Amino acid sequence: MEPMDFNARNIAEFRSSGGKLGGPFVGAPVLLLTTVGAKSGQQRISPMMYLPEGGRIFVIASNGGSDRHPSWYHNLRATPSATVEVGTETYSVTAAEITGAERDRLYAIQAERYPGFATYQERTDRVIPVVELIRGES
Repeated sequence: MEPMDFNARNIAEFRSSGGKLGGPFVGAPVLLLTTVGAKSGQQRISPMMYLPEGGRIFVIASNGGSDRHPSWYHNLRATPSATVEVGTETYSVTAAEITGAERDRLYAIQAERYPGFATYQERTDRVIPVVELIRGES
């Protein structure tokens, strides 16, 4: 299945089920992140798992352990303002990359909860970024 078909199916399922996904994502915290394409300027929607921690939300730019960052990460670096959908709620966020010991701590939590993330880091030499999505004023 092409990545776009996979994403389109997951986006439709997420929106029709009140923010839940089936298959390998059953029970996992998943959100939809809408960014502005760094090159295209077009809106891009990316379904992804997130780490809820201490009332904050973090996303991890694992790209399945690829040696390349995912497109959404490049988009956020170019334009840190984005929108998230969590459950049935949609709100604006600003992205802020987490580095150093705090990044390592958060990545370890996600890898413990979802061991696939440990595998992703083993597959690549890059340090997989952790990004906080800071909720805007309502």
